Amino acid sequence: MFVSTADPVLEPPIVTVNTVLSLLAVDYPAHKLACYVSDDGCSPLTLFSLIEASKFARIWVPFCKKYDIQVRAPFRYFCEGESTLPSSHFPPEFLLEWTKVKDEYESLCQKIEGAGDHSVPLDISGDYATFSHKQTNNHPTVIKVIWENKQRLSDGLPHLVYVAREKRPNYPHHYKAGAMNVLTRVSGLMTNAPFMLNVDCDMYASNSKIVLHAMCLLLGFKHEKQGAFVQCPQICYDYLKDDPFGNSMSVTLKTFWPGIAGIQGPLYAGTGCFHRRKVIYGLSLQDSTGHVQGNLDVEALKDRFGNSMELLSSATNILAEKVDHPRDLSSAVEEACKVACCGFEHNTSWGKQVGWIYGSITEDLLTGMKIHARGWKSILCMLDPPGFVGSAPTSVPVMLTQRKRWITGLLEVLFSKNSPIFSTLNAKLEFRMCLAYIWILIWGLHSIPALCYSLLPAYCIMTNSHFLPKIGEPALLMFAALFLGNNLYNLYFYLESGLSITAWWNYQRMGPRSTVLSTTSLLFGTISVVLKLVGISEVVFEVTQKDEYSSSSDDDQNANDANAGKFTFDESPIFVPPTTLLFVHLTALAKSFLGLKLASSAPQVSTGVGEIVCSVWVVISFWPFLRGLFEKGKYGIPLSTILKSGGLAVLFMVCCGKFALPL
Repeated sequence: MFVSTADPVLEPPIVTVNTVLSLLAVDYPAHKLACYVSDDGCSPLTLFSLIEASKFARIWVPFCKKYDIQVRAPFRYFCEGESTLPSSHFPPEFLLEWTKVKDEYESLCQKIEGAGDHSVPLDISGDYATFSHKQTNNHPTVIKVIWENKQRLSDGLPHLVYVAREKRPNYPHHYKAGAMNVLTRVSGLMTNAPFMLNVDCDMYASNSKIVLHAMCLLLGFKHEKQGAFVQCPQICYDYLKDDPFGNSMSVTLKTFWPGIAGIQGPLYAGTGCFHRRKVIYGLSLQDSTGHVQGNLDVEALKDRFGNSMELLSSATNILAEKVDHPRDLSSAVEEACKVACCGFEHNTSWGKQVGWIYGSITEDLLTGMKIHARGWKSILCMLDPPGFVGSAPTSVPVMLTQRKRWITGLLEVLFSKNSPIFSTLNAKLEFRMCLAYIWILIWGLHSIPALCYSLLPAYCIMTNSHFLPKIGEPALLMFAALFLGNNLYNLYFYLESGLSITAWWNYQRMGPRSTVLSTTSLLFGTISVVLKLVGISEVVFEVTQKDEYSSSSDDDQNANDANAGKFTFDESPIFVPPTTLLFVHLTALAKSFLGLKLASSAPQVSTGVGEIVCSVWVVISFWPFLRGLFEKGKYGIPLSTILKSGGLAVLFMVCCGKFALPL
C-alpha cells in the first residue's frame, strides 16, 4: 500500500496520518499487508507524525476490528461521533473504550499540531538525526522502518515504512511518477507483494473490505488479462451543497466511467488503484509464464531494472510468478537506499517501459494508457460505501490550480510520442479506447474556441454587426432550438439524478467545459504546454493544497458555513482573462443600451437580439466575478487584477474601433 505526500505545508501530516491509519485498519490479514509512505518533502514532521500514529494504531486498529467500525479514518469517525453504530449494538464497555480512543486521537492531533507550530520542538537526534541540515531538493535517501510485524500476526498491524528518496539539484526527479517508482523498487526489496495499491495522502479507505473486493476482482477471472488494475472512482466527502466549484463527478460516474469500462476498462486515475506488480514491471500479454522463465537473461534484466542483484532477484520472482519468502525489513534498508538514489534509473527502462511512465505531470493517465496499449484491460470497482474517499478543493484558486495541472499534463501526452494515436497504430490500444483517451486529452484545447465565442457577442455589439440571424428570420429558430435543447437535456439529466437546478447551473458555469474553466485553467494549461513545445519554459508541478483536519468551535464552523460556496480570489494571473471578459461584455451591453457607436461600425448593419442575449449569458456565467468587484478581502478581486483586466479590455475596444457619440 503506497501513500504519497510531497509538502508538509500544503499537505498537512495529520491528513496523511488519517489515510495511513485507515489503511492499517482494513479487514485483511495484516501479515499480507505493508504500508509505504513516500515523503517527497523529506520532512521530520511527517516522520514524527507517522511514528506517533503507529503508537495510536495499536489501539485504533483493534478497536475498529472489535466493534466492526465502518469509518476507519479517525477524523471522520469522531466527527460523526457515537452515531456511527446503532445504540442497540453498543456493548456495555464500548463507551469507555470509545472515550479512551477519542482522547488518544485528540492527544495525537495535539502532538502533531504542536510539532508543526514549533510549540513542541523536535529533537533532531535518534530517528530525526538524518534530517539535520537537509534541504527539500538536496538530500540523501532516508528510509525508516516505523513498524514491522515480525511475528507475522494476521490480526496485528501491517508493516509501516517511511521513504524519502534521494534528491539532487542536477537530477530530474519526475515528480509523483518518480516517487512511485522508488516505492515500487523499495517495496520489491522488502516485501515484494504481487499487488500494489496507491492512494494520495488525502484519500482514506472508507470501505473496510476494499482490499478483499479488489483481490476478488483481480483473482476472479479465468484470464488475468481482464484485470491489469482495479480502479476505484475518486469520490470526495466534503462537497459543498449544490457543488458551487464544480468538484463533483456524480454525472461522470454515471455516464463516462461505466461507458469506458465496457471497452478496455477505466482509466488509471492516480489514486485508489490496485495494480499487478508484474504489469507495472512491463509484462505484456504475450509474455506467458514459460516464456518469461526461459528468457530471464541477467544482463537484459540489469538493462531493464538496474544494477541491483537483490532487486533483480525479486523482479525475477514476480515475473516468473514465484512465491517470495518473507524477509526481515531492517536488513533490506541498506540495499533499499541504493535503489532509491537519484542516479539508479540511469540507462534503465524505469519510466519508459517499466514502472510509472515519465513524460507528463499526469503520470496516472499516461501509465494506464501504456498498460492498455500492451493489451491489458482494467476493472472498475464501484462500491457502497465507496472504496476510497478524499477531499475536494474548498476554494476557487486551489481548484483552478488543480485543473490547470491536469490540463497541462493531458496536453503533454497529446503532443508527444506517447499520443494514443500511435498506441492504436503500433500497439494494442483499441480504436474506441483511443477515441476515449483523445476526448480527454483535448480537454484543454476547448479553451481556444470557448475564448473566441466568449468575445464574439461583445465584438459584434461594439462593431454594430451580427453573427446570428435576426428576429423574423427562420434560421434563428434553429439556433434557439439547439441552445434550449442542449440545456434542457442537461437539466433533465440532473433532475433525474436527484440533483437540484442550482447544481445544474453550477455545472454549466464551473463544469469541465464551462466558460469560467475554459478561460482560466484550460487556457493557462494550454499556454503552459505551448511554451514548453516552443522551448521557452518548462512545465512546473504544482501540489494541490489540502485542508487540515481540525476541531473548530461551533462559532467558527457557522462562520465558515455562511461563506461556503463564495468565490475567493488572489493576485494570480489566472483571474485576469475572466475579469477582462466581464469588463468587455459590460461595456458592450452599456454601449447597446445607451446607443453608443464605434467609429468603425457598419452603418447599415445592426446588432440583433441574439448577440445581446449571448452577451447577457456570458455576464451571468461570470456573476461571481461581478460580485467580486464589490466585495472586500479574499472575496474581492484584487486591485492589481482589476487594473490588468481593465487595460486588456480597453485594448480590445481599441482594436474594435473608437467610441463616437451620436450627433
